[in-house]
Amino acid sequence: MSIIAVTDGEFQDKVLNADELVLVDFWAEWCGPCKQLSPVLEQISGEMGDNLTIAKVNIDENPESPTSYGVRSIPTMLLFKGGEVAAIKVGNCSKSDLEGWIKENS
Repeated sequence: MSIIAVTDGEFQDKVLNADELVLVDFWAEWCGPCKQLSPVLEQISGEMGDNLTIAKVNIDENPESPTSYGVRSIPTMLLFKGGEVAAIKVGNCSKSDLEGWIKENS
């Protein structure tokens, strides 16, 4: 499964109603750490794509979703399991840290 872009209007359907685990990356075009995290998410998507959907929400274009989850800085990643937030990770991180966080909370 590839990384999908999700809008506020699609959030309920693509994230909250998803059958599989969904990692939501709240990001913005102007955010340096967000851009550094992007290739890490691509790698994880390639390796864990059968069990995990990665959804990217651009906070400038979609302000409702990050506001409703209290996102104050980016990148912020929320892991959703069965429509509920299972874990939150703020800031850039290494691939191994991110993989460990996903496995620990899935």
